[in-house]
Amino acid sequence: MVTSWDRKEKKKPGRLPLILLGIFAIACLVALVFLGDLARYQEAGLVGESQAALRDVNDVRQLDQALKRYPSNRILKLIALANDKTAEFDAATRKLMSDAEPASLAKPVDLTASGRGDLDALRRDLKTAESNAAALKPRTAAMVKAKRDELESSVRSSGVEGGTVARFMSAVDEQFAESAALADKMLAARGEYLAAYEKCAALLVREFGSYKVTNGQFIFRLQPTADSYNAASVAMAAATKRMAELEGESGALKQSRLDRWKNFVGR
Repeated sequence: MVTSWDRKEKKKPGRLPLILLGIFAIACLVALVFLGDLARYQEAGLVGESQAALRDVNDVRQLDQALKRYPSNRILKLIALANDKTAEFDAATRKLMSDAEPASLAKPVDLTASGRGDLDALRRDLKTAESNAAALKPRTAAMVKAKRDELESSVRSSGVEGGTVARFMSAVDEQFAESAALADKMLAARGEYLAAYEKCAALLVREFGSYKVTNGQFIFRLQPTADSYNAASVAMAAATKRMAELEGESGALKQSRLDRWKNFVGR
């Protein structure tokens, strides 16, 4: 016969499973702390190695050489990838600009030797180029987003610590913002050039047969006509100068990217 005391003893849970569960929980907590410390230690090592690798790099093209010296450094790999994506964007933008213009505009046109048919054809090509250039801005914006998304996917799968990922993507966003801004300025300058060029051609079409060419210069019957042509010519020259200046900015921008990456690994 079972007594009431026996029933109470059987209802008491064993203490051993609870003790084992507590030990397991503590072990998991210790492991997580250890892994976190290890990850931070490894990240610090990568940053120090990156600083050493970039210390004597003074040209973006030298980044590949630095990467070869430290093939397992995830941070250097990401920096090289970011520069590759930016270079791809720059090259794609230039190709878009080139493809947007008819082949006839690839070479300078001697307006003083152009007939009426030549001028009409030139105007059509210039209008086509203007229209195409105006449509490029949203396409360059889409390219920036695509390249940025590709980079973010790569960096998040690289195993780099979360804080480094955030700082890296911030630097990437700055870099792409500068590249996109430069592309917009180049498109604007090219648009100004094409518009001024078209004004010159339009005026010559309108005045065809009434002007003369002397020593390579147009001589118009009326001074206001000459002033209008000269103003358009000046605008063409200013736009040409602006495009040359932007090419210089492109070179300076590449150097600023290297400075940004040095600052990134130096923090």
